[in-house]
Amino acid sequence: MKRTIRELLHVSVINLDKPSGPTCRVIDDEIKNLFNLKKTGHAGTLDGRSSGVLVVALEEAVKAMPVLMGLDKEYEGVMYLHKDTDLEELKRVVSENFVGEITQIPPVKSRVARKPRKRTVYSFNILGKNGKNVRFRTKVQAGTYIRKLIHDIGKKLDVGAHMKELRRTKVGHFSIEDSHTLEEVKQAWKSGKLEKILIPIEDAIPHVKRVWVKGSAISKIKNGSPIFPEYLSKVQDGIKSKETVGIFSSDNRLIALGIAKAPSRKILKTKRGSVVRTDRVFRLSE
Repeated sequence: MKRTIRELLHVSVINLDKPSGPTCRVIDDEIKNLFNLKKTGHAGTLDGRSSGVLVVALEEAVKAMPVLMGLDKEYEGVMYLHKDTDLEELKRVVSENFVGEITQIPPVKSRVARKPRKRTVYSFNILGKNGKNVRFRTKVQAGTYIRKLIHDIGKKLDVGAHMKELRRTKVGHFSIEDSHTLEEVKQAWKSGKLEKILIPIEDAIPHVKRVWVKGSAISKIKNGSPIFPEYLSKVQDGIKSKETVGIFSSDNRLIALGIAKAPSRKILKTKRGSVVRTDRVFRLSE
């Protein structure tokens, strides 16, 4: 059964093109007030001076944060060198020291402990250089601090550097081309075209592997029951032990997130005991 707009507002995310200026928390509150919701949240913080893709979850969809937060990110921006540097030397330093696994200490203003931690920079491409201004594009593992990355590049070059501009162009499968400005969201709300902007939670997590359960088991799962083999109707290939999975009904409605107790092949062969621990139950419309 197709969901109404009011139901969608309870179970969806928005791929928002955040403007430079307001903080992510301000954006959350504006969306919450616009739709008269009780709860909103975002996956992957952008500081006030940065713009680009911000995945905003509405109401029950906020429970999906664990599987939305860990997505890889892509950015484009401008690095300002405190002293002019040869382009080839810059490229060499970046490729030799800042692509692949790196160690970062989170910045002072971060919300996590300031301890060294490993992160992966998948690519860092220099797009152009105009004096001390260097345009770049980078793809990084979730939790990589781009301002800190730029600072560390400048330090390694022994000239100093800071980030002048930053725009996030991708969060996992959410891209800037498919995003919507806050003004577009407001206009769609006024004109009754919000359905084109709201992404149901089921469609927002295609990267999460799935198990499907029988209709007779749904009420038990919603009350927190783990998944037993007899509850299952289908299991997606490739699930790993301890991996977060989506628990779906036969008509592909999300019921809960769970933690797999075994890989797919063993889940299918298990005869006794539970195979998935129910973690977060979604109170979604049927």
